Amino acid sequence: MAMLSSDAEGVYVIAATPFTENGSVDHDSIETLVDFYLRCGVHGMTILGVMGEFQKLSESETLDTTRSFLKAAAGRVPVVVGVSNPGTDPLVRNAGAAMEAGAAGVMVMPIAGLRTDEAVTGYLGGVLRALGPSIPVCIQDYPQLSGVWFSAECFVRLADAFPQIVMFKHEEAPGLRKLSAIRRSCNGQQHRRISILCGNGGIHLPQEYRRGADGAMTGFAFPDMLVRMHALFSAGKPEEAEDLFDLYFPLIRHELQPGIGLALRKEILRRRGAIRSNAARAPAPRLDADDTAELDSLLGRLEHKTGHGLQQIR
Repeated sequence: MAMLSSDAEGVYVIAATPFTENGSVDHDSIETLVDFYLRCGVHGMTILGVMGEFQKLSESETLDTTRSFLKAAAGRVPVVVGVSNPGTDPLVRNAGAAMEAGAAGVMVMPIAGLRTDEAVTGYLGGVLRALGPSIPVCIQDYPQLSGVWFSAECFVRLADAFPQIVMFKHEEAPGLRKLSAIRRSCNGQQHRRISILCGNGGIHLPQEYRRGADGAMTGFAFPDMLVRMHALFSAGKPEEAEDLFDLYFPLIRHELQPGIGLALRKEILRRRGAIRSNAARAPAPRLDADDTAELDSLLGRLEHKTGHGLQQIR
């Protein structure tokens, strides 16, 4: 498998980590989930991100889960492994193990408590030096979770100093101006080009594509729609792409709810045959009767608008 590069584009789906009802990692469902994502046409996968509940896994579980995903993917698409960790030593160990197992690159997010661009540069610079120049890195910018805000100029300086940074995961909200600033700078002329993929549940994807994003890195439970939308944007059909997005927007918005959003996504993945259980590892909310009824209604409306059901992938 080729290494992650600054030319990466398309849909790098954020993978859920399947669990059994008793809370153990469901390695059989990892196989069916990977198969589902590949049938959806994704261009890559990112595992052990926030949606992957990385913070709830032990170090040994993290390694076993990484190996299971990489074995199931079998080099058919690049797999980025989230390795964010409060400690630099375990971060580096997990990154090395992931690359040895066949990962295309790793994703790193700043630790909580960094208050200035200088602090962010100091922390990420230390991590990048510890990882070394041979491991491709995606920098995840998710201040709503990390509490760490840094400027576009800070990221550009880091990219100039560390060539192993090949991707920026944009999740700041509101953050469209930041995306534009990074794309204008990292355009292959002023500074080397960097791939920009966008998260935040995909809620702003049409605007992010119009501002120069290269694709999506999100866990929306209909990645097949994201793949079709990407193809339309790539074909120079932005209006058709946004029309498609609009059909799914109520469900995208519903999935983005803090806390319960993961339970909703896992339930849709279960209904689509991708995983056996919608269980998330505690502490995590479970869907009640009202939540399930709301989801039934939204999925019914989506089927009415699109003319196809949960199982159809096209």
